[in-house]
Amino acid sequence: MPFKKLHPHLKERLTSLEINIPTPFQSKSIPVIKSGTNVFCTAPKDGGKTSTLVLTTLHKLKCEEVGNAPRAIVLVANNEKALETNDAFLPYTRFTDLRVYLCDEKSHIDVLKSEIFEGVDILIGTPKTVNKLLLLEGLPTSQLKIFNIDDAEFLVDNASYTALVAITQSIQKCQFVIYSEKMHPILKRFESTFMEYAKTVTI
Repeated sequence: MPFKKLHPHLKERLTSLEINIPTPFQSKSIPVIKSGTNVFCTAPKDGGKTSTLVLTTLHKLKCEEVGNAPRAIVLVANNEKALETNDAFLPYTRFTDLRVYLCDEKSHIDVLKSEIFEGVDILIGTPKTVNKLLLLEGLPTSQLKIFNIDDAEFLVDNASYTALVAITQSIQKCQFVIYSEKMHPILKRFESTFMEYAKTVTI
């Protein structure tokens, strides 16, 4: 049972949210992601991909604040998706000291840099914004443990694809997990770069 082997805080929150039975995708994907390997995760819409992303990320970070540099990044298509993903974390980060930071594209890059400098555990943003932060040395990556890409179909956009490639070149060692509805050919390209030796979980 995937939920039984999660961090005690997450099990407690799942119980309080009356979520007792994992989806087929969660049953299959959570143990693989927890193993620490790179993973391609494909499942239909509403199959439990975003909730799996939230649970495995928080489990990886042991549901606690550590240091100032981000230990997890969640890459999304746009600001609207970033807000949705941020909201998905809220029920599970309640009663913890974890710092989830939303990189609002509407904010000036210097504002984002200064706020990240104050201390962040999980950073949510678009490829464009995250890459810009890296170029301006406003995003330390030395402490990164997990890098998620949610609804990765948006990477067919050339600008997003190029920004992601640049971002991954700035990361030395990290687990990468890509979530999508289908295994798009453009995602397969990453097997020769940062997704080398990746496992695939499909529902």
